[in-house]
Amino acid sequence: MTPTPQPPPPRNPPRRPQQGAPPPPPSGTPSTAPSGTPPGTPSESHGYVDARSPADAHAHAHSHGPAAPVSLRLRKIIAVVLVPFASAVAVGLIVLWPGGTSAGDSGPSGVGFDRPTFDARVTAVHEVKCEDVNAQPQPPAGGQQPGGQQGDQPGPEEDTAADLCQKATVEVTDGKDKGRTFTEIITPDATRTLSTGQQVVVAYAEKAPRDLQYSVIDVDRTLPMALLAGLFALVVVLVGRLRGVLALVGLVVSFAVLTLFILPAILDGSNPLVVAVVGGSAIMLVTLYLCHGISARTSVAVLGTLVSLLLIGVLGSLFIGWSHLTGNTDDQTGLVHGLYPDIEIQGLLLAGVLIGSLGVLDDVTVTQTSAVWELRQADPTASRRKLYAAAMRIGRDHIASVVNTLVLAYAGAALPLLLLFTIAESSVGTVAGSELVAQEIVRTLVGSVGLVVSVPLTTLLAALVVSADRTPEDGPTPAVPPAVPSAAPAAPPAERRGRSGSSGRRRKPK
Repeated sequence: MTPTPQPPPPRNPPRRPQQGAPPPPPSGTPSTAPSGTPPGTPSESHGYVDARSPADAHAHAHSHGPAAPVSLRLRKIIAVVLVPFASAVAVGLIVLWPGGTSAGDSGPSGVGFDRPTFDARVTAVHEVKCEDVNAQPQPPAGGQQPGGQQGDQPGPEEDTAADLCQKATVEVTDGKDKGRTFTEIITPDATRTLSTGQQVVVAYAEKAPRDLQYSVIDVDRTLPMALLAGLFALVVVLVGRLRGVLALVGLVVSFAVLTLFILPAILDGSNPLVVAVVGGSAIMLVTLYLCHGISARTSVAVLGTLVSLLLIGVLGSLFIGWSHLTGNTDDQTGLVHGLYPDIEIQGLLLAGVLIGSLGVLDDVTVTQTSAVWELRQADPTASRRKLYAAAMRIGRDHIASVVNTLVLAYAGAALPLLLLFTIAESSVGTVAGSELVAQEIVRTLVGSVGLVVSVPLTTLLAALVVSADRTPEDGPTPAVPPAVPSAAPAAPPAERRGRSGSSGRRRKPK
């Protein structure tokens, strides 16, 4: 039996690149390299297989670190725009920082939310007749009696249940009157009931009679809220890892700016619109650079957010004034205006529009800049027009979801109000023209216009920056060498050629 001859070795075997030598330029046409291709040979993805260990090669192919640094010229251009803006925000924080004698330094007024509150606990609850404690349940609207239809006479059992009230004994567990007890009466038509051992929040009115100084105003929700906050933080850290931790830090910074600067500055008499612009800009700068790093990509997102925020401010100021919206549409706003008459309520409405749109703006601008940078890394030869078109396809999908989210968020907040108009059977024009609903419509549409404009604006800025960037260490783009045809397969051995012809038929012996 004749042994099967082996094919001759290739004339020019591939050589392993020397340590530290740069990889050869990629081939003009990708070639498919089977598994086990020697290092230094062209591959399908990069035209060259790295000679490092498999772990290093895997890290090279899947590295998702920060964006590559841009050239010094582009860094200077971005700094020329952002440094004066950041300086202006810092100056605004210093000038508008609340200090001196504030409107709220005179002490609590004892009205509404301005009353001091303390923790308390329900020690006992008993059912008594409402007439024995001088409590009269309020009948529902329209004359409907409890337990029956309008005009119907309630039955004996329903009448008895309607006459029973809860008499709760509440003990104050905090403050100067710790250990003091008082009685709280809950009528049958009350939406909140009390139970023994329940933790509650009580308000104190110093000028009221002693028996009426304390009253239950809410339930203590510290435990469930703390557990929910802990669950939220745990999920963010588990999924986001380091970015999740930085996002939580940015959230703390946002609340700190809101509670330590924006709200006290407004109460101090500063213009709410100016305070919202300065405070929102500070939140934007700190959170974006903290969560996404100091890079050109983050700077482009900051620029896009800044321009869109200015557009929202201009449109909001125009249409709030044109629609004659006062902003004084609920009890809370009326109470604030009554306690602090110097606060400009219309400016407070516009400040709410700016701050409410800021979080969604950050999401849109960061997403678009990241999309442009990733597209550039995937295709370094792509032109700015191609990058812009590809990123805008992503942005259009984002626009549809973001606008819908913003509209539903405002609609959900105004759902009880919409139910009232539905019960009144008012027309769509009447409902939309009322100040209560018109305020939400203006807030939604102004924010949505800013969000939609931020997509092409940020995408264009990112495409211009990433296309104009040429770092000095990269040097000029190397010319693509012509395609080298792959070597022809080795010819079959002579013995095999002698046994089979071109047609594959066996020769007949002579």
